[in-house]
Amino acid sequence: MPELPEVQTIVSDLDKKVVGLTIVGFGSVWKKSVRPSLAKFKKGIIGEKVVALRRVGKHIILDLDSGSSIVIHLKMTGHLLFKSKKLRSSASKFFGERVNGYVRHWFEFDDNSRLEFSDMRKFGWLALVKTSEVEKMKEISQLGIDALSVDLNFKRFDELLGLKPKSKIGILLLDQKWVAGIGNIYRSEILFEAGINPEKLVKDLKIGERKKIYQEMRRILRKAIKLRGTSDSDYRDTDGQKGSFQNFLKVYRKNGELCPNCEGKIKRFKLGQRSVFWCPKCQK
Repeated sequence: MPELPEVQTIVSDLDKKVVGLTIVGFGSVWKKSVRPSLAKFKKGIIGEKVVALRRVGKHIILDLDSGSSIVIHLKMTGHLLFKSKKLRSSASKFFGERVNGYVRHWFEFDDNSRLEFSDMRKFGWLALVKTSEVEKMKEISQLGIDALSVDLNFKRFDELLGLKPKSKIGILLLDQKWVAGIGNIYRSEILFEAGINPEKLVKDLKIGERKKIYQEMRRILRKAIKLRGTSDSDYRDTDGQKGSFQNFLKVYRKNGELCPNCEGKIKRFKLGQRSVFWCPKCQK
């Protein structure tokens, strides 16, 4: 699933590509994932101009000049592929079959460009809501503060940790209702760089360890955004291209390999129903 850096990369790309364009057409071959219904969705967006792009957690928001917004969640295997008029004739070759072969929904713009939502597993969704109601959506209203919010200083982060003293830090980092944006990839990387055992209880974390987790969370997420995300599997940007943070991963999906910091081996185990990767020698 795309995490904060991947979604932010997509939003930053689309901000340059579709803001100012008017939607002149919309199609879908999987109406189950379109809300409130395909007919109402289509009626509400045709003829409307995209005026802004933004991210809320892992959600992509396209604000329209009508006062409505399109909310998109890519879920496990979703991609948003932007195809200019010139590119559309050779898009299949350029984007590759894996990301281009499962287009479920598409937007047509007044400059003859197209934004396609490709989703192999069909878990992604689109919703049309009033812009003023976006933050009230169930999926968004329950989110915690964004992991890169300017309002999330260490004092606030430490206070949030204090609300979950009996939680394992490796599970808490994935809790979107606590802090939004971190997924399985960055959980493992953050805790490795901080030198913290994923199973350590929050109440047992010393102040220095808490600061290290906070610092590494901010540093790693920002670096991943700079490198346009992690393409360890399905993720691609709006041009169908891979990110490059996977070249800097220290532990994620490196089970059995030597730790880059010591002579130990990286291990994998299930935590919160997801695999976590860590070094037993480095992470205490």
